[in-house]
Amino acid sequence: MASVAGVKRHNIPVEFLFQVFALVVSVIIVHGMYVSVVRPQAAEVMAEQRAQMAVDENYVPERSIYVLIRDFEQETCFILMLWAMAIMGFKAWQSLGERRMLQRDLVPLNEGMSILPEDTRQFSRPVQALPEHERNRLLPRALLTALHRFRSTRNIQDVSTAVRTVCESESERLDSELSMVRYIAWAIPSIGFIGTVRGIGEALGQAHQAVEGNISGVTESLGVAFNSTFIALLLSIVLMFLMHQLQLLQERLVLESQDYCDDRLVQHLQVR
Repeated sequence: MASVAGVKRHNIPVEFLFQVFALVVSVIIVHGMYVSVVRPQAAEVMAEQRAQMAVDENYVPERSIYVLIRDFEQETCFILMLWAMAIMGFKAWQSLGERRMLQRDLVPLNEGMSILPEDTRQFSRPVQALPEHERNRLLPRALLTALHRFRSTRNIQDVSTAVRTVCESESERLDSELSMVRYIAWAIPSIGFIGTVRGIGEALGQAHQAVEGNISGVTESLGVAFNSTFIALLLSIVLMFLMHQLQLLQERLVLESQDYCDDRLVQHLQVR
């Protein structure tokens, strides 16, 4: 039983564990900031503004960042944004590790040297000797696929097609793994709109007070509505920018890996 449990733990993807850990840390950090700083400061600012308005009816309260972000919808948006940034940071770190492989001479060739189908075993040994975590990266996989295809088919066009297929499948995999980030980028504005609906509902529930001349409750509820939408849309813009930068990094990685294979391997292949 202990060995089975160990296998199950070993089969849990590292990325999944990282995402769960990142979510827990995001909740702790953001909620801790809200409990210790944001909400106490927002309550202090709002109390001071109410006192000023009671003394001077022409007093115009200044917008405070603490009041803008004090509600639960904004807190949730910050948690989701921090979580998405952690996921994207993990994927960017992986992509940078992949890019470092492009600086290495995995297929050592002298000037003017050609590779025959009989030589593929010799040239594949340095790639196969890499540590497992490096051998599973895009560039070593593409090189090994190309060398094995050349040995079995002796057709250079098939080798080029195999490299392109490996790179395209990797591009699709990277794109599909961003689905959680895309969901978060969609969820943040939606949560902002939930705050808008909640604030408008509270304002309508206090409409009778506004008829009697007390509009403070209505304006405070409308502030909740507009503040939540404003913060959510602002965070969504920042998150979408970072996500597109990550996609650009990943797309460049795939294209440069394909160019590496073409320049340092495919062009040196030769059939007698």
